[in-house]
Amino acid sequence: MSTASGLQILEALSYTVFAGAHSCICSASETLRARFDLQLGLSMSSALKNAVKRKTHKERSQPSDRRKFGLLEKKKDYLQRARDFHKKENEIQNLRRKAEQRNPDEFYFAMERKRTKGGVTAGSVTEANKYSQQELRFMKSQDASYLALKAQTEMKKVDRLRSQLQFIGAAAPRQHVVFVDDQAAVQSFSAEQHFDTPNELLTRSFNRPRTAQLQEPDTLTKHNWQQADRKRAAAYRELQQRNDRQNNLLRMAGSMDMEKAVMGKGRKRKLQPSETGDSQDRVFRWKQVRQK
Repeated sequence: MSTASGLQILEALSYTVFAGAHSCICSASETLRARFDLQLGLSMSSALKNAVKRKTHKERSQPSDRRKFGLLEKKKDYLQRARDFHKKENEIQNLRRKAEQRNPDEFYFAMERKRTKGGVTAGSVTEANKYSQQELRFMKSQDASYLALKAQTEMKKVDRLRSQLQFIGAAAPRQHVVFVDDQAAVQSFSAEQHFDTPNELLTRSFNRPRTAQLQEPDTLTKHNWQQADRKRAAAYRELQQRNDRQNNLLRMAGSMDMEKAVMGKGRKRKLQPSETGDSQDRVFRWKQVRQK
């Protein structure tokens, strides 16, 4: 074989290998492109499938001849009812098993403070406090703030009533003394004739109209005077009640502030009545701590 023929054979082989490699690369790229186009088409088809309006499946309603039995029960309703039934059934079985396996000689020290009535524990069953100390203090502060707010509201109402009322005619320690000449005048004394006013208006210590004034057309009648007295007495009663309510609210707020302070940090002790001068209020004394 000549050298020229050998070179031609090598060139032909190299071209064949290069063409095969190129065809492999092209086929791989085409496969990836086809796979990507397939995935893209599937995603677009799923998106379009969600966008297309579907058929609405409606639940069957109760037939008209069975409307008296209420709504038609579906499977989800049956499952909820069945779970609730089996839960109660299991609870009853557990209680029955505990009662059967109960030890009649069982004893707890808490039984000394408990009483039973017909085999059932009598009295309220107390549970452990589920709130922490900080949460209880916060609730105490909220309650005290609410009471202080209500006391301030009552104070404003009391001030408004006091500005409207002048405390005229209120009970006074002094009395109206009338001097006469002899004992016979004392026996025949008539306050209605002396003050020249009806008997119904004698209790008024202010603005007491005379009989001639009541006979004038522009003057209020005795009925109107009595009605005005009743309204004034009702206003004074309301003022007294609101004043008492304000004092009670302030006392309760102070008591809650004291409870909040007692629940706080620091060593303290409650003073005895002999140390507080026989005071009915609770008094605590904290140990002095040097502040940094």
